Amino acid sequence: MLAPSRSRLLALSSSPVVATLPSFLVPALQTPPTPAGRPRHFSATPARPSKLGRTPITIPPGVEILIGEPVVKKDATSYLRIPTRTVTVSGPLGKLDLTVPPYININHDTEAKQMELSIQDASKKNQKEMWGTTWSYLNRYVRGVSEGHTTVLRLVGIGYRATIDTRPHLEAYPGQQFVCLKLGFSHPVEMGVPLGVKASAPQPTRVLLEGIDKEVMHQFAAKIREWRRPEPYKGKGIFVNDETIKLKAKKIK
Repeated sequence: MLAPSRSRLLALSSSPVVATLPSFLVPALQTPPTPAGRPRHFSATPARPSKLGRTPITIPPGVEILIGEPVVKKDATSYLRIPTRTVTVSGPLGKLDLTVPPYININHDTEAKQMELSIQDASKKNQKEMWGTTWSYLNRYVRGVSEGHTTVLRLVGIGYRATIDTRPHLEAYPGQQFVCLKLGFSHPVEMGVPLGVKASAPQPTRVLLEGIDKEVMHQFAAKIREWRRPEPYKGKGIFVNDETIKLKAKKIK
């Protein structure tokens, strides 16, 4: 077999090699044109503001909102000096204070009896998270000082009973109430009601909690529930509000 001549090899090496793609692959490799001065983002989804945060809070009659001046305090987690403001919500039933981050803007319209919240930078995740959270706290406080919050605990079980008594020698503050529960133990369970919460027992198997701070009230209800959490076989336990549990079938050997 004869080898190609030297001149032919030089001609083949000097000619450019052009690679061609099939026609069905060409559109996939082409990049769409972008507007001038705008970078192309990976996602075309528009920014979604908080549905709760952009909803105005209606202030009922008799409720007053006082927005304090910024105060520089040291953060317990990061040890940074961050300016914060205190919003005081007062009404016929009491007064509550809420610490607001510096990037939350509060527009209080006294004539329209409304309050609107906004944030400084909608692209930051922590600001968007605290936008709706601050709105929920303020809306809860406004409702608490005007109407109040209620929580009902239901005692389901044979012999489960609840009474509201006083223990002068155990009071943490003057006039403190104690919830006395009989839950099948060898001793009754006595729990002191926290400050700002009122307890009553309209029925032997019902405990009614009333207060202006929903967080404190539900925390106390959770502590009571821990003594007898609902079990799934007989459905016995302490239920909070409309809590339900799905019963399981009994194990048959």
